[in-house]
Amino acid sequence: MPQKKNRDPMELVHRMSARVVGNLVTLLVLCKGLPQSYNRDLREDKEPLFDSVRTILGMLEVTTEFAYNITFNRAKIERALPAGHLDATTLADYLVKKGMLFRTSREIVGRSVALCIARNCQLSELALDQPRSVNPIFEEDVYE
Repeated sequence: MPQKKNRDPMELVHRMSARVVGNLVTLLVLCKGLPQSYNRDLREDKEPLFDSVRTILGMLEVTTEFAYNITFNRAKIERALPAGHLDATTLADYLVKKGMLFRTSREIVGRSVALCIARNCQLSELALDQPRSVNPIFEEDVYE
């Protein structure tokens, strides 16, 4: 029904991609262990190949139609973005570049995010001494 606003087209594409992956596995297993000369096993490659082509063309149609008609509620997105501490991954990468193991950096970033939650702020709003209280590795370049 045209008045409905749901993600059904992308769910269809997701399901269809499973069939294409299944066809790929079929073809890979079919070709596994073939001798170097012609083998009659290749008679079985047409059905999954043609099915995949038809399926992918259908997926492209659905995705194209979806992409042309999708709209975003920018105000809602902008309100929701800060709530997830999206810069936490960037902060973990910063610590890794400083020579820290990712596992350790993840723990430190987790404590920094907990500090933000307690103070009701974002990572970028912390004064430099606050992340340093979690770990002294933070330097002036952390906010770059």
